[in-house]
Amino acid sequence: MNLSDIRAVITGGVSGLGFAVAQHIVAHGGKVVLFDINDEKSVDAINSPGAGNGHYFKTDVSDETQVAENMAKAKEVMGGLNTVVNCAGILGAGRVLGREASMPLAQFATTVKVNLIGSFNVAKAGAELM
Repeated sequence: MNLSDIRAVITGGVSGLGFAVAQHIVAHGGKVVLFDINDEKSVDAINSPGAGNGHYFKTDVSDETQVAENMAKAKEVMGGLNTVVNCAGILGAGRVLGREASMPLAQFATTVKVNLIGSFNVAKAGAELM
């Protein structure tokens, strides 16, 4: 597959590894839709050099319904979908039992929802549309 043929959804796409992947694809003629929750960085990501083939959809990857809806919109806006790249992730670093107290379950659960369940939601929604 030529990079110019890629129609990709990239999670965590407005910064870090996701943004680097998006820039590479767009620089070689492909199209991308960036899924992220960082509206502030999205403007710069979409307006970066060569990003005329990029779009941003605010997406919480842990929300199954939102992922499915935005994945369908992404396919429509790009005229197809043949690649999904999961780069969304959060750090939930902490100790099970620290000096102050034990790690709150909510902190651990949020990390699992984004890093594990989010990856599953995106892979599933993408596969259903490919």
